Amino acid sequence: MKKLGFLFFLFAFVMNTNAQEKTMQLSLRQAIEFALENSYNAKVAINDIESAKKKVWETTTIGLPQINGAVDYQNFLKQPITVADINGDGVNEEFVFGTKQNMNVAVTLRQLLFDGSYLVGLQASKTFLKISEQAQQKTEYITREAVINAYGNVLLTESTITVLESNIKILQKNYNDAKKIFENGLNEEEDVEQLEITLSSLKNQLNNFKRLETIAYRFLNLALGNPIEVNLVLTDTLDSLAEQNINLNLISKSFMVDNHIDYKIAENDRETKRLMVKLEKSKNLPTLNAFVNYGTQAFSNEFTFFDSDQRWFQSSLLGVSLNVPIFSSFGRKAKTAQAKIDLENSDIRLEETKQKLKLQVESAKNDYQFSVESYQTAKKNVDLAERIEKKQRIKFFEGLSSSFDLLQAQNQLYSQQQNYLQSMLDVIAKKAALENALNIPIK
Repeated sequence: MKKLGFLFFLFAFVMNTNAQEKTMQLSLRQAIEFALENSYNAKVAINDIESAKKKVWETTTIGLPQINGAVDYQNFLKQPITVADINGDGVNEEFVFGTKQNMNVAVTLRQLLFDGSYLVGLQASKTFLKISEQAQQKTEYITREAVINAYGNVLLTESTITVLESNIKILQKNYNDAKKIFENGLNEEEDVEQLEITLSSLKNQLNNFKRLETIAYRFLNLALGNPIEVNLVLTDTLDSLAEQNINLNLISKSFMVDNHIDYKIAENDRETKRLMVKLEKSKNLPTLNAFVNYGTQAFSNEFTFFDSDQRWFQSSLLGVSLNVPIFSSFGRKAKTAQAKIDLENSDIRLEETKQKLKLQVESAKNDYQFSVESYQTAKKNVDLAERIEKKQRIKFFEGLSSSFDLLQAQNQLYSQQQNYLQSMLDVIAKKAALENALNIPIK
Protein backbone atom coordinates (compact mmCIF):
# COMPACT_ATOMS: atom_id res chain seq x y z
CA MET A 1 0.00 0.00 0.00
CA LYS A 2 2.80 2.38 0.90
CA LYS A 3 4.52 1.50 -2.36
CA LEU A 4 1.38 2.35 -4.34
CA GLY A 5 1.07 5.62 -2.45
CA PHE A 6 4.68 6.50 -3.23
CA LEU A 7 4.20 5.71 -6.93
CA PHE A 8 1.07 7.86 -7.04
CA PHE A 9 2.93 10.75 -5.40
CA LEU A 10 5.83 10.37 -7.84
CA PHE A 11 3.46 10.33 -10.81
CA ALA A 12 1.67 13.45 -9.58
CA PHE A 13 5.00 15.21 -9.02
CA VAL A 14 6.23 14.39 -12.53
CA MET A 15 2.94 15.55 -14.09
CA ASN A 16 3.05 18.77 -12.10
CA THR A 17 6.66 19.37 -13.13
CA ASN A 18 5.82 18.83 -16.80
CA ALA A 19 2.90 21.23 -16.52
CA GLN A 20 5.16 23.87 -14.98
CA GLU A 21 7.71 23.39 -17.72
CA LYS A 22 5.05 24.15 -20.33
CA THR A 23 3.93 27.38 -18.64
CA MET A 24 5.66 30.70 -19.36
CA GLN A 25 5.11 33.94 -17.47
CA LEU A 26 6.00 36.90 -19.67
CA SER A 27 5.89 40.65 -19.53
CA LEU A 28 5.84 42.39 -22.91
CA ARG A 29 9.54 43.20 -22.65
CA GLN A 30 10.38 39.59 -21.78
CA ALA A 31 8.24 38.39 -24.68
CA ILE A 32 10.17 40.62 -27.10
CA GLU A 33 13.53 39.48 -25.74
CA PHE A 34 12.47 35.84 -25.98
CA ALA A 35 11.22 36.24 -29.56
CA LEU A 36 14.41 37.98 -30.72
CA GLU A 37 16.29 34.77 -29.93
CA ASN A 38 13.70 32.06 -30.47
CA SER A 39 11.23 33.16 -33.14
CA TYR A 40 11.27 31.24 -36.39
CA ASN A 41 12.30 34.30 -38.41
CA ALA A 42 15.11 35.12 -35.95
CA LYS A 43 16.54 31.62 -36.26
CA VAL A 44 16.38 31.74 -40.06
CA ALA A 45 18.08 35.16 -40.09
CA ILE A 46 20.93 33.84 -37.92
CA ASN A 47 21.34 30.85 -40.25
CA ASP A 48 21.38 33.19 -43.26
CA ILE A 49 24.29 35.11 -41.73
CA GLU A 50 26.20 31.88 -41.13
CA SER A 51 25.49 30.84 -44.70
CA ALA A 52 26.72 34.22 -45.97
CA LYS A 53 29.96 33.83 -43.99
CA LYS A 54 30.50 30.43 -45.61
CA LYS A 55 29.79 32.01 -48.99
CA VAL A 56 32.51 34.60 -48.39
CA TRP A 57 34.98 31.83 -47.61
CA GLU A 58 33.82 29.79 -50.59
CA THR A 59 34.53 32.75 -52.89
CA THR A 60 37.86 33.42 -51.19
CA THR A 61 39.07 29.86 -51.79
CA ILE A 62 38.74 30.32 -55.56
CA GLY A 63 41.93 32.41 -55.44
CA LEU A 64 43.75 29.96 -53.14
CA PRO A 65 45.74 26.87 -54.24
CA GLN A 66 43.60 23.98 -55.43
CA ILE A 67 44.96 20.42 -55.26
CA ASN A 68 43.26 17.55 -57.04
CA GLY A 69 44.23 13.91 -57.32
CA ALA A 70 43.22 11.43 -60.00
CA VAL A 71 43.57 7.68 -60.51
CA ASP A 72 42.87 6.27 -63.97
CA TYR A 73 42.73 2.55 -64.67
CA GLN A 74 42.29 1.12 -68.18
CA ASN A 75 41.67 -2.47 -69.22
CA PHE A 76 41.38 -3.12 -72.94
CA LEU A 77 38.82 -5.86 -73.39
CA LYS A 78 40.07 -6.03 -76.97
CA GLN A 79 43.27 -4.20 -77.79
CA PRO A 80 43.41 -2.03 -80.92
CA ILE A 81 45.43 -3.46 -83.85
CA THR A 82 47.81 -1.40 -86.00
CA VAL A 83 48.53 -2.43 -89.59
CA ALA A 84 51.86 -1.51 -91.21
CA ASP A 85 54.21 -2.58 -94.03
CA ILE A 86 57.43 -2.91 -92.05
CA ASN A 87 59.37 -4.93 -94.64
CA GLY A 88 58.60 -2.72 -97.61
CA ASP A 89 57.31 -5.65 -99.64
CA GLY A 90 53.77 -4.34 -99.86
CA VAL A 91 52.45 -6.80 -97.32
CA ASN A 92 50.76 -5.24 -94.26
CA GLU A 93 51.31 -6.95 -90.99
CA GLU A 94 49.21 -6.63 -87.82
CA PHE A 95 50.69 -5.34 -84.60
CA VAL A 96 49.41 -4.72 -81.07
CA PHE A 97 51.14 -1.83 -79.35
CA GLY A 98 51.03 -1.29 -75.61
CA THR A 99 49.87 -3.48 -72.77
CA LYS A 100 46.36 -4.66 -72.04
CA GLN A 101 46.13 -2.84 -68.69
CA ASN A 102 47.35 0.62 -67.67
CA MET A 103 47.17 2.69 -64.51
CA ASN A 104 47.91 6.39 -64.05
CA VAL A 105 48.10 8.22 -60.70
CA ALA A 106 48.47 12.02 -60.77
CA VAL A 107 48.31 15.03 -58.44
CA THR A 108 47.77 18.55 -59.82
CA LEU A 109 48.27 21.87 -58.06
CA ARG A 110 46.48 24.85 -59.64
CA GLN A 111 46.80 28.50 -58.68
CA LEU A 112 44.80 31.44 -59.98
CA LEU A 113 47.21 34.26 -60.75
CA PHE A 114 44.82 36.87 -62.08
CA ASP A 115 41.09 37.02 -62.76
CA GLY A 116 39.19 40.30 -62.59
CA SER A 117 35.87 38.56 -62.00
CA TYR A 118 37.32 36.81 -58.93
CA LEU A 119 38.19 40.14 -57.31
CA VAL A 120 34.71 41.47 -57.99
CA GLY A 121 33.14 38.26 -56.71
CA LEU A 122 35.08 38.59 -53.49
CA GLN A 123 33.69 42.11 -52.99
CA ALA A 124 30.18 40.90 -53.85
CA SER A 125 30.31 38.09 -51.30
CA LYS A 126 31.24 40.57 -48.56
CA THR A 127 28.34 42.79 -49.65
CA PHE A 128 26.08 39.75 -49.49
CA LEU A 129 27.21 39.15 -45.90
CA LYS A 130 26.39 42.77 -45.05
CA ILE A 131 22.94 42.37 -46.62
CA SER A 132 22.31 39.25 -44.52
CA GLU A 133 23.32 41.10 -41.35
CA GLN A 134 21.01 43.98 -42.24
CA ALA A 135 18.22 41.51 -43.00
CA GLN A 136 18.65 40.13 -39.48
CA GLN A 137 18.32 43.64 -38.06
CA LYS A 138 15.20 44.19 -40.16
CA THR A 139 13.85 40.88 -38.88
CA GLU A 140 14.37 42.06 -35.30
CA TYR A 141 12.27 45.18 -35.93
CA ILE A 142 9.52 43.13 -37.59
CA THR A 143 9.62 40.58 -34.76
CA ARG A 144 9.33 43.29 -32.11
CA GLU A 145 6.26 44.80 -33.76
CA ALA A 146 4.69 41.37 -34.35
CA VAL A 147 5.12 40.36 -30.70
CA ILE A 148 3.73 43.69 -29.47
CA ASN A 149 0.65 43.30 -31.66
CA ALA A 150 0.14 39.64 -30.71
CA TYR A 151 0.65 40.35 -26.99
CA GLY A 152 -1.74 43.30 -27.20
CA ASN A 153 -4.39 41.24 -28.99
CA VAL A 154 -4.35 38.68 -26.19
CA LEU A 155 -4.81 41.42 -23.59
CA LEU A 156 -7.57 43.02 -25.67
CA THR A 157 -9.41 39.71 -25.92
CA GLU A 158 -9.06 39.04 -22.18
CA SER A 159 -10.21 42.56 -21.30
CA THR A 160 -13.20 42.24 -23.62
CA ILE A 161 -14.16 38.97 -21.93
CA THR A 162 -13.96 40.65 -18.52
CA VAL A 163 -16.14 43.56 -19.66
CA LEU A 164 -18.67 41.26 -21.31
CA GLU A 165 -18.92 39.09 -18.19
CA SER A 166 -19.52 42.20 -16.08
CA ASN A 167 -22.16 43.50 -18.51
CA ILE A 168 -23.89 40.11 -18.62
CA LYS A 169 -23.97 39.91 -14.84
CA ILE A 170 -25.64 43.32 -14.60
CA LEU A 171 -27.98 42.63 -17.52
CA GLN A 172 -28.96 39.23 -16.14
CA LYS A 173 -30.07 40.90 -12.90
CA ASN A 174 -31.98 43.54 -14.89
CA TYR A 175 -33.68 40.82 -16.91
CA ASN A 176 -34.66 38.85 -13.79
CA ASP A 177 -36.02 41.98 -12.10
CA ALA A 178 -37.93 43.05 -15.22
CA LYS A 179 -39.42 39.58 -15.56
CA LYS A 180 -40.69 39.68 -11.97
CA ILE A 181 -42.16 43.14 -12.53
CA PHE A 182 -43.90 41.87 -15.68
CA GLU A 183 -45.27 38.87 -13.82
CA ASN A 184 -46.78 41.32 -11.36
CA GLY A 185 -48.35 43.22 -14.27
CA LEU A 186 -46.38 46.44 -13.77
CA ASN A 187 -44.63 46.56 -17.17
CA GLU A 188 -45.02 45.28 -20.69
CA GLU A 189 -43.76 41.94 -22.03
CA GLU A 190 -41.83 43.84 -24.73
CA ASP A 191 -39.57 45.33 -22.05
CA VAL A 192 -38.61 41.85 -20.87
CA GLU A 193 -38.13 40.56 -24.43
CA GLN A 194 -35.93 43.51 -25.30
CA LEU A 195 -33.62 42.76 -22.37
CA GLU A 196 -33.62 39.08 -23.32
CA ILE A 197 -32.48 39.91 -26.88
CA THR A 198 -29.65 42.07 -25.59
CA LEU A 199 -28.65 39.43 -23.04
CA SER A 200 -28.53 36.68 -25.68
CA SER A 201 -26.44 38.87 -27.95
CA LEU A 202 -23.91 39.55 -25.19
CA LYS A 203 -23.67 35.85 -24.33
CA ASN A 204 -22.97 35.01 -27.97
CA GLN A 205 -20.25 37.65 -28.06
CA LEU A 206 -18.74 36.26 -24.87
CA ASN A 207 -18.61 32.73 -26.27
CA ASN A 208 -17.01 34.03 -29.44
CA PHE A 209 -14.32 35.98 -27.57
CA LYS A 210 -13.53 32.97 -25.39
CA ARG A 211 -12.79 31.03 -28.57
CA LEU A 212 -10.81 33.97 -29.94
CA GLU A 213 -8.77 34.03 -26.72
CA THR A 214 -7.35 30.57 -27.50
CA ILE A 215 -6.51 31.64 -31.05
CA ALA A 216 -4.90 34.88 -29.83
CA TYR A 217 -2.66 32.95 -27.43
CA ARG A 218 -1.65 30.62 -30.24
CA PHE A 219 -0.76 33.54 -32.50
CA LEU A 220 1.41 34.92 -29.70
CA ASN A 221 3.15 31.56 -29.31
CA LEU A 222 3.76 31.54 -33.06
CA ALA A 223 5.32 35.00 -32.89
CA LEU A 224 7.51 33.88 -29.97
CA GLY A 225 8.68 30.74 -31.77
CA ASN A 226 6.92 28.41 -29.32
CA PRO A 227 4.76 25.41 -30.05
CA ILE A 228 1.28 26.89 -30.21
CA GLU A 229 0.07 24.76 -27.27
CA VAL A 230 2.46 26.30 -24.70
CA ASN A 231 0.57 27.82 -21.78
CA LEU A 232 1.32 31.54 -21.42
CA VAL A 233 0.66 33.82 -18.47
CA LEU A 234 0.92 37.52 -19.37
CA THR A 235 2.02 39.73 -16.49
CA ASP A 236 1.31 43.11 -18.14
CA THR A 237 -2.17 44.59 -18.44
CA LEU A 238 -3.72 46.54 -21.29
CA ASP A 239 -4.24 49.63 -19.10
CA SER A 240 -0.66 49.71 -17.82
CA LEU A 241 0.85 49.20 -21.26
CA ALA A 242 -1.31 51.95 -22.74
CA GLU A 243 -0.12 54.42 -20.10
CA GLN A 244 3.51 53.32 -20.49
CA ASN A 245 3.39 53.80 -24.25
CA ILE A 246 2.21 57.40 -24.19
CA ASN A 247 5.29 59.42 -25.13
CA LEU A 248 4.46 62.44 -27.28
CA ASN A 249 8.14 63.37 -27.44
CA LEU A 250 8.35 60.84 -30.29
CA ILE A 251 6.23 63.20 -32.40
CA SER A 252 9.01 65.81 -32.42
CA LYS A 253 11.87 63.33 -32.76
CA SER A 254 14.06 64.06 -35.80
CA PHE A 255 14.43 61.44 -38.50
CA MET A 256 17.74 60.55 -40.18
CA VAL A 257 16.79 58.65 -43.31
CA ASP A 258 20.38 57.58 -44.03
CA ASN A 259 20.44 55.58 -40.79
CA HIS A 260 17.21 53.69 -41.45
CA ILE A 261 17.65 49.97 -42.00
CA ASP A 262 15.43 49.97 -45.12
CA TYR A 263 17.56 52.73 -46.65
CA LYS A 264 20.75 50.83 -45.85
CA ILE A 265 19.32 47.71 -47.49
CA ALA A 266 18.44 49.76 -50.57
CA GLU A 267 21.99 51.18 -50.59
CA ASN A 268 23.43 47.69 -50.50
CA ASP A 269 21.15 46.68 -53.35
CA ARG A 270 22.63 49.57 -55.33
CA GLU A 271 26.13 48.44 -54.38
CA THR A 272 25.30 44.97 -55.66
CA LYS A 273 24.23 46.44 -59.01
CA ARG A 274 27.43 48.52 -59.15
CA LEU A 275 29.49 45.39 -58.62
CA MET A 276 27.56 43.67 -61.41
CA VAL A 277 28.66 46.44 -63.79
CA LYS A 278 32.21 45.98 -62.59
CA LEU A 279 31.93 42.22 -63.04
CA GLU A 280 30.76 42.50 -66.64
CA LYS A 281 33.61 44.90 -67.42
CA SER A 282 36.13 42.56 -65.78
CA LYS A 283 35.20 39.85 -68.29
CA ASN A 284 37.10 41.86 -70.92
CA LEU A 285 40.33 41.30 -68.98
CA PRO A 286 42.58 38.26 -69.48
CA THR A 287 42.80 35.46 -66.93
CA LEU A 288 46.04 33.82 -65.88
CA ASN A 289 46.41 30.43 -64.19
CA ALA A 290 49.41 28.28 -63.27
CA PHE A 291 49.59 24.57 -62.53
CA VAL A 292 52.05 21.90 -61.47
CA ASN A 293 51.39 18.23 -62.18
CA TYR A 294 53.13 15.10 -60.90
CA GLY A 295 52.12 11.64 -62.00
CA THR A 296 53.26 8.04 -62.31
CA GLN A 297 52.18 5.36 -64.77
CA ALA A 298 52.36 1.60 -64.89
CA PHE A 299 51.72 -0.88 -67.71
CA SER A 300 50.99 -4.60 -67.58
CA ASN A 301 49.09 -7.34 -69.37
CA GLU A 302 47.85 -8.62 -66.00
CA PHE A 303 46.62 -6.76 -62.92
CA THR A 304 49.96 -6.56 -61.11
CA PHE A 305 49.93 -2.90 -60.13
CA PHE A 306 50.18 -3.62 -56.42
CA ASP A 307 53.06 -6.09 -56.79
CA SER A 308 56.41 -5.00 -55.41
CA ASP A 309 58.22 -5.64 -58.67
CA GLN A 310 55.78 -3.59 -60.77
CA ARG A 311 57.62 -0.80 -62.59
CA TRP A 312 56.22 2.71 -62.39
CA PHE A 313 57.26 5.62 -64.63
CA GLN A 314 57.16 9.14 -63.21
CA SER A 315 56.38 12.39 -65.01
CA SER A 316 55.92 16.02 -64.00
CA LEU A 317 54.66 19.14 -65.74
CA LEU A 318 54.70 22.86 -65.00
CA GLY A 319 52.44 25.14 -67.01
CA VAL A 320 50.89 28.58 -67.28
CA SER A 321 47.57 29.27 -69.00
CA LEU A 322 46.64 32.72 -70.33
CA ASN A 323 43.15 33.31 -71.68
CA VAL A 324 42.60 36.60 -73.56
CA PRO A 325 39.05 37.58 -74.62
CA ILE A 326 39.22 39.09 -78.12
CA PHE A 327 35.78 39.27 -79.71
CA SER A 328 32.36 38.17 -78.48
CA SER A 329 30.20 39.70 -81.21
CA PHE A 330 29.43 42.53 -78.76
CA GLY A 331 27.84 40.05 -76.29
CA ARG A 332 29.92 41.32 -73.37
CA LYS A 333 29.10 44.91 -74.31
CA ALA A 334 25.38 44.12 -74.24
CA LYS A 335 25.67 42.50 -70.79
CA THR A 336 27.58 45.52 -69.47
CA ALA A 337 24.87 47.82 -70.84
CA GLN A 338 22.19 45.76 -69.09
CA ALA A 339 24.11 45.95 -65.82
CA LYS A 340 24.35 49.73 -66.17
CA ILE A 341 20.58 49.97 -66.69
CA ASP A 342 20.03 47.87 -63.55
CA LEU A 343 22.34 50.24 -61.66
CA GLU A 344 20.38 53.24 -62.89
CA ASN A 345 17.14 51.58 -61.77
CA SER A 346 18.62 50.92 -58.33
CA ASP A 347 19.46 54.65 -58.06
CA ILE A 348 15.82 55.42 -58.84
CA ARG A 349 14.63 52.86 -56.27
CA LEU A 350 17.01 54.28 -53.67
CA GLU A 351 15.51 57.75 -54.08
CA GLU A 352 12.02 56.23 -53.98
CA THR A 353 12.89 54.44 -50.72
CA LYS A 354 14.13 57.70 -49.25
CA GLN A 355 10.89 59.51 -50.02
CA LYS A 356 8.73 56.59 -48.87
CA LEU A 357 10.52 56.44 -45.52
CA LYS A 358 9.99 60.18 -44.96
CA LEU A 359 6.30 59.80 -45.74
CA GLN A 360 6.09 56.70 -43.55
CA VAL A 361 7.45 58.63 -40.58
CA GLU A 362 4.98 61.48 -41.09
CA SER A 363 2.09 59.02 -41.35
CA ALA A 364 3.25 57.01 -38.32
CA LYS A 365 3.56 60.18 -36.21
CA ASN A 366 0.06 61.25 -37.19
CA ASP A 367 -1.37 57.78 -36.47
CA TYR A 368 0.33 57.65 -33.09
CA GLN A 369 -0.81 61.13 -32.06
CA PHE A 370 -4.36 60.30 -33.16
CA SER A 371 -4.28 57.03 -31.18
CA VAL A 372 -3.26 58.89 -28.01
CA GLU A 373 -5.99 61.49 -28.51
CA SER A 374 -8.55 58.76 -29.24
CA TYR A 375 -7.51 56.90 -26.09
CA GLN A 376 -7.94 59.99 -23.93
CA THR A 377 -11.33 60.73 -25.50
CA ALA A 378 -12.49 57.11 -25.22
CA LYS A 379 -11.52 57.05 -21.55
CA LYS A 380 -13.78 60.03 -20.88
CA ASN A 381 -16.57 58.73 -23.08
CA VAL A 382 -16.78 55.36 -21.38
CA ASP A 383 -17.24 57.06 -18.01
CA LEU A 384 -19.99 59.23 -19.47
CA ALA A 385 -21.67 56.22 -21.12
CA GLU A 386 -21.60 54.28 -17.83
CA ARG A 387 -23.33 57.14 -16.01
CA ILE A 388 -25.92 57.54 -18.76
CA GLU A 389 -26.68 53.81 -18.81
CA LYS A 390 -26.99 53.72 -15.02
CA LYS A 391 -29.42 56.67 -15.04
CA GLN A 392 -31.52 55.09 -17.79
CA ARG A 393 -31.59 51.80 -15.89
CA ILE A 394 -32.88 53.54 -12.76
CA LYS A 395 -35.48 55.44 -14.78
CA PHE A 396 -36.56 52.24 -16.54
CA PHE A 397 -37.24 50.39 -13.30
CA GLU A 398 -38.97 53.43 -11.88
CA GLY A 399 -41.21 53.51 -14.95
CA LEU A 400 -39.89 56.89 -16.14
CA SER A 401 -38.34 55.65 -19.43
CA SER A 402 -38.99 52.96 -22.01
CA SER A 403 -37.02 49.83 -22.82
CA PHE A 404 -36.02 51.52 -26.09
CA ASP A 405 -34.29 54.32 -24.15
CA LEU A 406 -32.52 51.75 -21.98
CA LEU A 407 -31.47 49.78 -25.08
CA GLN A 408 -29.95 52.89 -26.63
CA ALA A 409 -28.01 53.64 -23.46
CA GLN A 410 -26.80 50.06 -23.21
CA ASN A 411 -25.66 49.89 -26.84
CA GLN A 412 -23.89 53.22 -26.44
CA LEU A 413 -22.10 51.91 -23.34
CA TYR A 414 -21.07 48.66 -25.00
CA SER A 415 -19.79 50.56 -28.05
CA GLN A 416 -17.79 53.00 -25.91
CA GLN A 417 -16.34 50.16 -23.85
CA GLN A 418 -15.11 48.44 -27.01
CA ASN A 419 -13.76 51.74 -28.37
CA TYR A 420 -11.88 52.28 -25.13
CA LEU A 421 -10.29 48.82 -25.17
CA GLN A 422 -9.38 49.17 -28.85
CA SER A 423 -7.91 52.64 -28.25
CA MET A 424 -5.52 51.20 -25.66
CA LEU A 425 -4.33 48.57 -28.11
CA ASP A 426 -3.97 51.24 -30.82
CA VAL A 427 -1.69 53.31 -28.58
CA ILE A 428 0.57 50.30 -28.04
CA ALA A 429 0.56 49.18 -31.68
CA LYS A 430 0.96 52.66 -33.21
CA LYS A 431 3.88 53.45 -30.92
CA ALA A 432 5.60 50.24 -32.07
CA ALA A 433 4.98 51.21 -35.70
CA LEU A 434 6.36 54.70 -35.08
CA GLU A 435 9.49 53.31 -33.38
CA ASN A 436 10.09 51.12 -36.41
CA ALA A 437 9.50 54.04 -38.78
CA LEU A 438 12.00 56.14 -36.81
CA ASN A 439 14.41 53.17 -36.72
CA ILE A 440 14.67 53.37 -32.93
CA PRO A 441 17.03 50.58 -31.82
CA ILE A 442 15.72 47.64 -29.85
CA LYS A 443 16.92 48.03 -26.26
